[in-house]
Amino acid sequence: MNQRFETFTVLISKISRNIRRIKNREMVEYGLRSAHVSCLYYLYSAESLTATDLCERCEEDKATISRALDYLEENGYITCESQTAKRYKSPLMLTAKGKEVGAKIYGKVNCVLDKVSVELTEEERIRFYQSLATVSDALERVTDTGLYPD
Repeated sequence: MNQRFETFTVLISKISRNIRRIKNREMVEYGLRSAHVSCLYYLYSAESLTATDLCERCEEDKATISRALDYLEENGYITCESQTAKRYKSPLMLTAKGKEVGAKIYGKVNCVLDKVSVELTEEERIRFYQSLATVSDALERVTDTGLYPD
């Protein structure tokens, strides 16, 4: 049995699941889910983004982001600057309510990152993120070209 495969897939899945659980648990008081949290975080960080930008930053598909944005707009967290251009290319901004929750999300994200980084030195953290980026890029190449490109 190949332990590398099991270790790799199980750990990546556990990390992803725990991130989703943290997002959902921390935002239950606002009725927000994981995709909502990511959208609010990135909009708070950048002040204005399009739905296309959010798809790229959140690494989510168009349908997921579209549903999240519909919910956020209907519940007063975001507003769309332009009603004439295609909505997907129109800048989205946080409302006062969105800014308030965005600030809380931003603070909670930094708190979680501080807690999970406490056992790593700065050098170890940098190397870890570099390794994750290398693995992610390699997996993307395999996804794009297959295991054995011609």
